[in-house]
Amino acid sequence: IVYLLEKLKLYTIMVVDGVCGRSGPRRTDYGERWSLTEWVELMNTLSSFIRFAVGRGCSDQEIQERLSDLDTAHAEAVLQCVRSRFDEIRHALVDRTNGISSTQLQDFNWQLKLALSSDKLSSLNTPLLNLNLDLKENGIQRTVNIEMNKEELQTLISALEAANKVILKLKAH
Repeated sequence: IVYLLEKLKLYTIMVVDGVCGRSGPRRTDYGERWSLTEWVELMNTLSSFIRFAVGRGCSDQEIQERLSDLDTAHAEAVLQCVRSRFDEIRHALVDRTNGISSTQLQDFNWQLKLALSSDKLSSLNTPLLNLNLDLKENGIQRTVNIEMNKEELQTLISALEAANKVILKLKAH
């Protein structure tokens, strides 16, 4: 049984390697033990479980409850692997999520200005927001400057609040 537990730990470590973007387990290494269908199902189930447990920040107790169908020794082997590489897995999941878009926000800066006049009006007195976004797109850094009046700023805030609500709903599920 110790030999089987070591094999499961090794397999789980290799699945975690795959989740983290490195080389995962190869079918040829486990062909004698499982059929192709069993191997694919195990691979998908274990990697999905690892992503779920780390993505949700499950406690040790929650992980053990979700692995209750396994015997205690196997569940403990999976738990040890997930816990020992939790930060690395989480970092890989964040990178994977960030990789969905080729453009990422690196930093931002804002300034509030008061436009006193323009070439068309001698007295304007309009507040303006200058928003500078430092973006990284395909490894290239660029800056986008946006000037907004009060109404445009309110529209942006409403859109960001709506996006935040969607993200909170997704996190709840």
